[in-house]
Amino acid sequence: MKIKQLSLRHRIFLAMILLILLASVLIAAVTIYQYKEQNDEYNQGRLERKEDSVKAAINYWFNTGNTYPLETKNLAYIFKDKIYEISDIENLEINIYELSGRLTISSHAGFVKNDAPVVLSDTILEKISSNYKHRYINTKVVKGNSFQSSYTYITDTKFKPIGILNLQYVQDNTAQDKDLEEFLVRMGFVYALMFLLAIALAYFISSYITRSIKEVTDKMAHTRLNKRNEKIILNNASTEIFTLVNAYNEMVNELEESALKLAKSEREQAWREMAKQVAHEIKNPLTPMRLTVQSFQRRFDANDPKIYDKLNEFSETLIQQIDIMSSIASAFSNFAKMPTQNKEALNVVDVVNHALDIFTEDYISFFSKEEEIIAELDKTQLIRVVTNLVKNATQALEDVEFKKIEVSVLEENNSVVILVADNGKGILEEDRAKIFEPRFTTKSSGMGLGLPMVKNIVETYNGSITYTTETDKGTVFKIILPKK
Repeated sequence: MKIKQLSLRHRIFLAMILLILLASVLIAAVTIYQYKEQNDEYNQGRLERKEDSVKAAINYWFNTGNTYPLETKNLAYIFKDKIYEISDIENLEINIYELSGRLTISSHAGFVKNDAPVVLSDTILEKISSNYKHRYINTKVVKGNSFQSSYTYITDTKFKPIGILNLQYVQDNTAQDKDLEEFLVRMGFVYALMFLLAIALAYFISSYITRSIKEVTDKMAHTRLNKRNEKIILNNASTEIFTLVNAYNEMVNELEESALKLAKSEREQAWREMAKQVAHEIKNPLTPMRLTVQSFQRRFDANDPKIYDKLNEFSETLIQQIDIMSSIASAFSNFAKMPTQNKEALNVVDVVNHALDIFTEDYISFFSKEEEIIAELDKTQLIRVVTNLVKNATQALEDVEFKKIEVSVLEENNSVVILVADNGKGILEEDRAKIFEPRFTTKSSGMGLGLPMVKNIVETYNGSITYTTETDKGTVFKIILPKK
């Protein structure tokens, strides 16, 4: 997953963890560096102390026990035995050079070759003379051991240089390295504990920071144009979140105003369309009624012996057209008013089965795995839903040779499911988006109010109606109604 696709909470969480890891690594690196620096300073200071101690011993020897003149040529005689004594006391190797750089005497003993140079290089001599302390330190590593060599002048009692003192100091950091290793192990345990605590802390902090944003997001996700949306009220929120919440609340206010205007416009448009449809449907029977009256008026003859038969025929024609107008008015009246619910505990299996009794077609079948499915519904409205769907299905089978309609009832996820399937011609592609619209019909007669009425009833129960269709193979309508 890309970083850009991560949620803000996960980004904050990862950022805090990475920050803690980086800080831990930096602290460990600085600690190791500081530890090594302290070791180097300690070894350098120890060498300086050793050097001061050796020079103090030499000066004391010059003043109390030496019998030779303090001159460069006498260095080998002056330190003939004393150099070994001082070397044993200080536990380090001592080399004494002439001012020209030639080795005069050394405390090195044994068969191992002395690492000290026989003649000092001009570079070392120059660095000794140029340093304001007349001192030079050289560090080198041999076979894993660090050696420090210090070079400084040996002076007589009048501070005149008569030779060069070289001390060979081996740095033994075994104890320090062991201490560093133990320290790093302990610090590793501490960092591991801190890291676990940091993960928990980062999780809670990231959740706390994004909690308000998540609440705003959830509210936005449920924002709809066709329902009343709740405003967000946050008592403890940052300035940024408070600004976002205010913007959302203002949007909700504007959305409600827009929804009211839209609903009003849609109602006005719907009523205009309904008025046009009512006028159209009423004009259909009025035209034959007018023609019948005009024809009767022209052909009326009081002396005609068949006048009573013609009068009865005229009356029957008018009554038939009046009945048509009455049915039109009833249909529009039933559709226009919201379904009034009279909920009662019904066995949906029995009600649907009895609703099919009005149909005499032998190709209509009823199926139900359960003998009883109890739901709180309006019996009249349930029957109207079933009969409308089955009636539409029978009309879809007019040109089918082997007709078949199956009505099924089942229980699913605490809801009642009603299926009405036929093997008719199916719904045309261009008609599928309009079948639930009022006044839409594919039949030569009818007002196109059956399916809209069914949809209106189902949605009043917070249910749903869907369909699947395939050309020349049939259609299945599926209705889901809550049991309560």
